[in-house]
Amino acid sequence: MAQLVETYACSPATERGRGILLAGDPKTDTIAYCTGRSVVIRRLDAPLDAWAYQDHAYPTTVARFSPNGEWVASADASGCVRVWGRYGDRALKAEFRPLSGRVDDLRWSPDGLRIVVSGDGKGKSFVRAFVWDSGSTVGEFDGHSKRVLSCDFKPTRPFRIVTCGEDFLANFYEGPPFKFKHSIRDHSNFVNCIRYSPDGSKFITVSSDKKGLIYDGKTGEKIGELSAEGGHTGSIYAVSWSLDSKQVLTVSADKTAKVWDIMEDASGKLNRTLACPGTGGVDDMLVGCLWQNDHLVTVSLGGTLNVFSASNLDKEPVTFAGHLKTISSLVLFPQSSPRTILSTSYDGVIMRWIQGVGYGGRLMRKNNTQIKCFAAVEEELVTSGYDNKVFRIPLNGDQCGDAESVDVGGQPNALNLAIQKPEFALITTDSGIVLLQNSKVISTTKVNYTITSSSVSPDGTEAVVGAQDGKLRLYSINGDTVTEEAVLEKHRGAITFIHYSPDVSMFASADVNREAVVWDRASREIKLKNMLYHTARINTVAWSPDSRLVATGSLDTCAIVYEIDKPAASRITIKGAHLGGVHGLTFVDNDTLVTAGEDACIRVWKVVQQ
Repeated sequence: MAQLVETYACSPATERGRGILLAGDPKTDTIAYCTGRSVVIRRLDAPLDAWAYQDHAYPTTVARFSPNGEWVASADASGCVRVWGRYGDRALKAEFRPLSGRVDDLRWSPDGLRIVVSGDGKGKSFVRAFVWDSGSTVGEFDGHSKRVLSCDFKPTRPFRIVTCGEDFLANFYEGPPFKFKHSIRDHSNFVNCIRYSPDGSKFITVSSDKKGLIYDGKTGEKIGELSAEGGHTGSIYAVSWSLDSKQVLTVSADKTAKVWDIMEDASGKLNRTLACPGTGGVDDMLVGCLWQNDHLVTVSLGGTLNVFSASNLDKEPVTFAGHLKTISSLVLFPQSSPRTILSTSYDGVIMRWIQGVGYGGRLMRKNNTQIKCFAAVEEELVTSGYDNKVFRIPLNGDQCGDAESVDVGGQPNALNLAIQKPEFALITTDSGIVLLQNSKVISTTKVNYTITSSSVSPDGTEAVVGAQDGKLRLYSINGDTVTEEAVLEKHRGAITFIHYSPDVSMFASADVNREAVVWDRASREIKLKNMLYHTARINTVAWSPDSRLVATGSLDTCAIVYEIDKPAASRITIKGAHLGGVHGLTFVDNDTLVTAGEDACIRVWKVVQQ
């Protein structure tokens, strides 16, 4: 069996020019956010304690904890709202489709009986409120002509609902059943977020016109605004109140977060501007925030979460981040202490992870090109994108030096470094085998079949090349000459991945037809067969350091671990390791497997032999 020991969660999905929503459960210091088709729930005081709810059929947009903390309501881009149990088997309690388009915001009523949603819809229905166990509607929500970006429930009686959106309006409804009372026309641009104070006495609206306005919670009359002195110089995307209703946190496209004191006369005076660490690029725009107990959380466009301490604003924030797109490869640095793993996603992001700690920083490259193939050793990264170039990048801690690029004459489909002499690399393109010494091409061998994958032995004297026709061809390498030695036939589909075992006595190959094979290197005979337990193509293969276990990761969301000396039937299957498929695998030690995949998360599993 395999048990999950750590999760390095993905970042919240962000969108330029829009705020994003973070939900908090103050009792447990837990936050929730949306990314892809998942809702990620993680603890602020234990970042490795994270898990994802993955039952939505469309990209998720918002999730909220119920007032008692037992339930979560989450919504998606199709207008579907699901209410599910937060603990245990996370059973689905109810499902509705209140809107015909994307849900942009969702709030529970303070008694936990009703839910209000806002977003995009056909006709004039941009807002709906309903009783969540029966789905019956409570009120009419007229008054908006465009998408409604935000909504909120007054947390105290008498109940009110407020909404705001792209028609520059904020609307005020009394109820239940809720009826339109009046519109607020004080903003001159999109009104991005509207929030009641926890005591229900006031609510605040923030807008792309750089203003924050404060209203009476019961009547909806304007009573104050955030001072222009020291104010934001860009669109304000989100706002969050402190628990005592005396302060608010705002975040803006000007890359700053600001803490405001709300005075007796309801005006807002700037208390502090929080500068979030970053490089100053577009990715540092702040798009989401949450004030939870003593934590001030901000989210940047690049998906970085910064957590400040409200009681000590001078303290450096705790930063953590994750990938936003499919993770395509994992590389372990076995010599590092503690163990370090690099992960890449095709959008060009390279993250560093430390076992037992989690996020260890993002590697900044000078040219942030897309990454298709990736290989690395302690001092150097080798990458290729979607052109014909291979980049060799010196690595010093988190700093990448100047990349040297070389054109290999075709788009690479595999990069292989000879671990014992990493200056030597073997690159394959669809039609050729290219040998690199540092950044020079020393030979190119054209072939008359279509190459799909390859691997090179640690000493650089042998290569295995996999082809579209399912055959494996063994080559010996001597200096700059590549000579074909043998052809191995067993696979019935194009080869997707080849990997030598650490003791170099075997290699494993996998194909699109869901089969993996382990070969004995000396005799070229099959060592382990019938590895046919996936239901879709195998994307990746990894070996344990003692060459005793081999793991496969597939498009079918599973990872399977086989023991070399036992029949394939005695496998260990990790079901549903990653929604959308497993794309990266590596062992950190003989019984710890790391997986990564399309859900942009990384998970660490303890493999326990039966």
